[in-house]
Amino acid sequence: MLSKASEYAIRSLVYIAVKNRDGLRPGYREIAREIEAPEQFTAKILQTLVRQKLLMSVRGRGGGFFFDPQSKPLPLIEIINAIEGYKLFTRCGIGLSKCSDENPCPIHNQYAIIRNQYQDLATKTTINTLAKKIIDGDAVLNRLI
Repeated sequence: MLSKASEYAIRSLVYIAVKNRDGLRPGYREIAREIEAPEQFTAKILQTLVRQKLLMSVRGRGGGFFFDPQSKPLPLIEIINAIEGYKLFTRCGIGLSKCSDENPCPIHNQYAIIRNQYQDLATKTTINTLAKKIIDGDAVLNRLI
């Protein structure tokens, strides 16, 4: 359901949250390597998140990406909206431009249920929730070797 950009954004932010808990500010190269994403694409995504004020960055020695300690928990829906807009939660499951309750596509009703459940998940789940799962060893952020 998510674009690669949204996937990389979420993985990047979770990685940053994990590192920030240890007092570290990772750079985009480290982040890209650890989340298994292309460096330049990751850099572009992180710049977008900084411009959207979902993330902070400092250049130079000791720099990197970090969350404002005073910021509120960041739900996934805000990240998805920053990267690809709200259309993920309103578009047709097979990409028709005129799909609606009045003119449904062949999967309209079934897809609406899944889309609404995903929206609920994205609204209730935060970056800190996911980071805690990584820290507690209940989840991983990259492939196990």
